[in-house]
Amino acid sequence: VAQLRSFSKAADALFLTQPSVTARIQSLERDLGEALFERNGRGVRLTEMGSTFLPYARRALKALQEGRDALDGMRNLDIGTLKLGSALTVSTYVLPKILKQYCSLYPGVEVTVQTGRSEQVLQMVLNDDVHCALERTVHHPEIVTIPLYEDDLVLVASPEHRFAKAGLAKIEEVGREPLILFDRGSSYNQLIQGVFRQHGIVPHTLMELDTIEATKKMVEEGLGIALLPKVSTEREFAQKILSPIAVSDAQLPRRQISLIFRKNRKHTRSVHAFLTLLSELYEVPISEAVLSGVA
Repeated sequence: VAQLRSFSKAADALFLTQPSVTARIQSLERDLGEALFERNGRGVRLTEMGSTFLPYARRALKALQEGRDALDGMRNLDIGTLKLGSALTVSTYVLPKILKQYCSLYPGVEVTVQTGRSEQVLQMVLNDDVHCALERTVHHPEIVTIPLYEDDLVLVASPEHRFAKAGLAKIEEVGREPLILFDRGSSYNQLIQGVFRQHGIVPHTLMELDTIEATKKMVEEGLGIALLPKVSTEREFAQKILSPIAVSDAQLPRRQISLIFRKNRKHTRSVHAFLTLLSELYEVPISEAVLSGVA
């Protein structure tokens, strides 16, 4: 109305009736307690109060449209956020391939990843610091757990090591070799110690390191052998930098990795898309109720 200086022309431009436009202006004037327009011989013009209010009205309409555009963007996943929690091993060796696919499908979604030990990752989910997480299977009354894959531990040695020639060793022989351990506080370390305890063996621990990557380098240099998550050794096995060694008389442990999120959490479209992608990649059925945050 202010631009065209006419109620009838404004009504035509807005595809409304003139009474409808007039009623809306009058409603706004009542709400503000001020007259915004005054009539002159050739139409209408803004009052002094109307001129003062006009730029604010324009900014409000612009902000409203931007808000609508933002919602449309989220519906279409042109924009959005995905906050993930992850065990360090998963974030290093598994998550990059998953996120490569996700980000190629939804390049407008901003992804953040927080890593930690299992207990820390669980707390991230419970505190709503992250939307969901990938870590070892946990059991908690407030958490939905969906198993994705089994993470096997594998014995590795330098290609020059005597075990590598046969590709085989007995658990007692393994216990006598210099053993390189990683991350004493991790659940992997507990699993490794459990294997030796089960067979009444005290391993010859040469050194303890805080990362898997450092452990692999030490083994590569022939300083000892190590039990590592298989997922962390794919590149080294392919390039024959390290050799896998089968243990003939012992079952090496495995760790189940799961998707976890808080029960009854309403998932955004960006999270829904991530859960759907995981379901497809790992061929794990996830019900629509779970995807929608109902279960």
